[in-house]
Amino acid sequence: MKEIDLRSDTVTKPTTGMLQAIMSAEVGDDVYKEDPSVNRLEEKLAKMFGMDEALFFPTGSMANQAAIKLHTQPAEQLICDKWAHVYNYEGGGASFNSGVSCKLIDGNRGMITAAQVEENINPPDFYHSPLTTLVCLENTTNKGGGACYDMEEIKRIRKVCQKHNLGFHLDGARLFNALVAKNEDPREYGKLFDTISICLSKGLGTPMGSVLIGNKKIMKNAMRVRKVLGGGMRQVGYMAAAGIYALDHQVERLAEDHRRASEIASVLQGMAYVGEVEPVETNIVIFYLQDPSAEEKFMKQLQKNNIRISNMGQGKLRIVTHLDYSGEMHQKFLEVLKNIGS
Repeated sequence: MKEIDLRSDTVTKPTTGMLQAIMSAEVGDDVYKEDPSVNRLEEKLAKMFGMDEALFFPTGSMANQAAIKLHTQPAEQLICDKWAHVYNYEGGGASFNSGVSCKLIDGNRGMITAAQVEENINPPDFYHSPLTTLVCLENTTNKGGGACYDMEEIKRIRKVCQKHNLGFHLDGARLFNALVAKNEDPREYGKLFDTISICLSKGLGTPMGSVLIGNKKIMKNAMRVRKVLGGGMRQVGYMAAAGIYALDHQVERLAEDHRRASEIASVLQGMAYVGEVEPVETNIVIFYLQDPSAEEKFMKQLQKNNIRISNMGQGKLRIVTHLDYSGEMHQKFLEVLKNIGS
């Protein structure tokens, strides 16, 4: 059997149908806005979320960094959870690209509340502290184990942002996992956020690409910011065609990833060598061994069975199910988990 790679949902390869869509894509020069496939993808996502405009980016980090730049000025501050991707996994880009600092909130599994946002806004007339201008959420949460925000809490946070005239951005790297898991309407998100970044290369299975969507006022300088960040692309419609294919054919199947992740969590919970398994809502399983010193041995046992998972440090181990994790692989992995230490 092939290697079972459960480090991330970014390791997927294009399906046969997606490869056909890529090969037959109609393309042009996207810097001139003349790539018809990119234009179709942008229009499709803007319409899906009921927002004004969309712009294709090579990466999710660049899309998030562009959003931060569009919302803020140097020396200002954004509010996010302590586990947020924009703070932990984007190379310090918020400070480097936009000159802003991050006020970190100790949320629950990567999710923050409206009350926490309210109490962490710096007084606008107190010039000793940075001016708070943006709130960033992440749905689903990566380090939070694929947790999904409650829509009512998002609405409450939106009201706080409106009250204090703050921008509201969603890092939606795995937003389609949340939409499928909670049977939500993407237009609800479009009504609440000023900007949303959508990643196509995770659960949706494309080789690359993210799309930033937002209202007209905030998006008017998005092309300029993308250019500054080095994100201008030419015949990138080949990748946009992959994104269109994914949106048309590979969204509903995310439920299968969620089911398998839940089954993995159930097996882990019954194993004596496992100390804790965090709640599973989507396609990410985070767990801890009973004996942290056995971590290296555990990982080697998986490797002997041609299985790879992620070590996130501090005892946190992560499994991510995805498009290329087959039913046969799933059964083998469950058996390996059951037999470790026996």
